Amino acid sequence: MPAMRVPIYVVDAFASRPFTGNPAGVCLLEEPAAEAWMQSVAAEMKHAETAFVSPREDGFDLRWFTPSTEVDLCGHATLASAHMLWETDRLGEDEPAVFHTKSGQLACTRHGYGIQMDFPAEPVSGTRPAKASVVVAALGLEDTGQPVGRNRMDMLVEVASGAALRAIEPDMEALAALGGRGVIVTAASDSPEYDFLSRFFAPAFGVPEDPVTGSAHCCLGPYWSEKLGRTDLVGFQCSPRGGTVRVAVRGDRVLLQGHAFTVLAGEFLA
Repeated sequence: MPAMRVPIYVVDAFASRPFTGNPAGVCLLEEPAAEAWMQSVAAEMKHAETAFVSPREDGFDLRWFTPSTEVDLCGHATLASAHMLWETDRLGEDEPAVFHTKSGQLACTRHGYGIQMDFPAEPVSGTRPAKASVVVAALGLEDTGQPVGRNRMDMLVEVASGAALRAIEPDMEALAALGGRGVIVTAASDSPEYDFLSRFFAPAFGVPEDPVTGSAHCCLGPYWSEKLGRTDLVGFQCSPRGGTVRVAVRGDRVLLQGHAFTVLAGEFLA
């Protein structure tokens, strides 16, 4: 069980200013905590993910919890965790944040564009999944043979336009019944500022629509890199809060870049 007074922060990640992007809880621990306690804290925080960071000799252990379950990979809460390690002087500003996670070792560094994270690429397979028509119907769309793919965590569906993407109103119950973590929906950008747009739904994990999903860009980066013939891209997740993710595809790794803002600092007393 952690100490009685545990620092907790809320950080807006992949944000252009406070109260945009994706809010994450960040709990800075002196030692690893019990899994049940971490899940209770995440349920109390009610953010898409709360990160739990504890020191070790070669960096930090990092785990991520939604309000209902632990997840294997989370981008925005990793960015938020690195931000807090620098902001609280647990790391020097030139030191990398090295995290040991269920998805292997992840490293974050300060970068000209905020914070850069080195993540595994998570491309979709080339075969249209058997559940393609089911996921398309759950999104409230007609199945016209549009591209549908799957990786180890999520389904991906490409729609015809940014307008079609913004208009989607999914059947959350039907999406939750699909299995897996969630569904990424994407379209080519209708703005010169961005290369592609996306939304992300994970109702089975307690997150009906995620504001900005770093880990989804581990899939979106390779997908749009192949389609557009470029390795350096800018994505915008067009949720109501919205957020920008810069993506650089480097073989089997994806570099994700974004900004973070601390909006709340406090302590857990239980």
